[in-house]
Amino acid sequence: MRRHLYAGGVSEPADDVDNLDFLSFVDFAVRKTTRVMPEVDPQSMRLVLELTRVASALVYDLESTVHRPQGWSWPGFRVLFMLWLSGPSDAKRVAQLSGMSRAAVSALVNTLERDGLVTRRRSERDRRSVELSLTQAGVDAITSTYAAHNTRERTWTSVLTKPEQTILIGLLEKLATAADDLDIHTRD
Repeated sequence: MRRHLYAGGVSEPADDVDNLDFLSFVDFAVRKTTRVMPEVDPQSMRLVLELTRVASALVYDLESTVHRPQGWSWPGFRVLFMLWLSGPSDAKRVAQLSGMSRAAVSALVNTLERDGLVTRRRSERDRRSVELSLTQAGVDAITSTYAAHNTRERTWTSVLTKPEQTILIGLLEKLATAADDLDIHTRD
């Protein structure tokens, strides 16, 4: 159970490792790390730990409640979602827009094609590349599944007011766009 919400400071409860959970581990990690390494920036550490842990919990929840019941993984959903929104695209572009490697997309497409959701064919513009597109069954599957996905998104975001959501979106966009200026490695 969470002992406190971060408000600019860290309380110093005893390190009770046996009572830690997924999210309370952050408090423990920051306290312990900064004790051992005082030069560590605790606020940056806390921000990145909180961000990655919430993102991980969110993805796990979406995958287990929405995507796995459809027989999809989170990456499989991302490929279908990207193709649904952008239309037919070459595999390289699908990899780029979904944040996956081309090898991962290729492996996923094998499964999605076997399930009748995606087709692939040689691109007419560049015979060396493969163009991916959704079948009608794929369109039907992603639209019905996305309705459940968005219901789950609303559940997650309901703890924030609309202004808080807007602020958080802006802050996350600021972090995402900083990657180019800060020489941060991202998947191309």
